[in-house]
Amino acid sequence: MVAKRIIPCLDVNEGKTVKGVNFLNLREVGDPVELGAHYACGGADELVYLDISATFEGRRTFTALVERIADRINIPFTVGGGISELDDAARLLDSGADKISINSAAIARPELISEIADKYGSQFVVIAIDAKLSPDGRWMATTHGGRHLTDLDIFEWAHEAQERGAGELLLTSMEHDGARCGYPCDLFARINGLLKIPVIASGGAGTIDDIFDVLDKGHADAALAASIFHYGTYTIKEVKEELNRRNMKVRI
Repeated sequence: MVAKRIIPCLDVNEGKTVKGVNFLNLREVGDPVELGAHYACGGADELVYLDISATFEGRRTFTALVERIADRINIPFTVGGGISELDDAARLLDSGADKISINSAAIARPELISEIADKYGSQFVVIAIDAKLSPDGRWMATTHGGRHLTDLDIFEWAHEAQERGAGELLLTSMEHDGARCGYPCDLFARINGLLKIPVIASGGAGTIDDIFDVLDKGHADAALAASIFHYGTYTIKEVKEELNRRNMKVRI
């Protein structure tokens, strides 16, 4: 059995780690390099850094910051935001990122997934989907940091992304993001049943029970969380020890 992963997420805006609710009302929570180093020492399996305004503002991801992160931490980390072409992926890989996460650019031009996967391997490509529940009850993909709702069904899109070469899915429920009300486990169980690639669950962690449920009932391969770590509700060690106590395989 493959160990479940616990992944802190660091949303970065203008060089600072921030956190909001439903992608809005951002508050600064610390320096992204120092915070990442703290989580790495604290037992995180991986880190995810998202430049949350890069795509919306039409600029490239924080290359210099990625270099600083790579110099400080010794665990894998993924970088996303503002990646729109193969050269962006190359630049981030050269800067030290282990994986890149693409969302809006992949929806605009799905061939980008294949281009990056063909050159660097599927393990380098994480397809990110920010999902929003439509009035008619369908889960639809959004772009530009959740600002634009598309007519793209997330289940169909996730399967297409997998077929084009994505090696992992990072799925966020916008309704649950930052709300600390629990992950939508049914959503993750459904999408996990459709895919062969690992699924990272994002959006809703408020308690250790929430994390356990999405890894167990939701069959997610990893749980991504931000608020509970940034605000000191739990340490990564506390989460992992409790999961281990419940007979869930994690790296202690």
